[in-house]
Amino acid sequence: VQLQASGGGLVQPGGSLRLSCVASGSLSSMAWYRQAPGKERELVASINMFGTSTYAGSMRGRCTISRESGKNTVHLQMNKLKPEDTAVYYCNGRFLGGNYWGKGTLVTVSS
Repeated sequence: VQLQASGGGLVQPGGSLRLSCVASGSLSSMAWYRQAPGKERELVASINMFGTSTYAGSMRGRCTISRESGKNTVHLQMNKLKPEDTAVYYCNGRFLGGNYWGKGTLVTVSS
């Protein structure tokens, strides 16, 4: 399964961005992770095939993960972005023991 993420870019503090990820095959759950320079990759949000979402870390309350019904597409709406949200954001998908990663999309929050 291949994952293609898009939507990253430069945004000012307090702004919003919407990331999207399209998978080439069926996945039971999809998630967004991020990795800031010098830090470990961390979970931002995940959503399963039933639409149940979970959030983690400092983005909780400032982001919303959604999945298009019937499509292997997931979005991450991020609001009130802070400079510390600057990172490469990776799309992740899981299915039957397989764990798949996209190449990532860079989000830079700076004035």
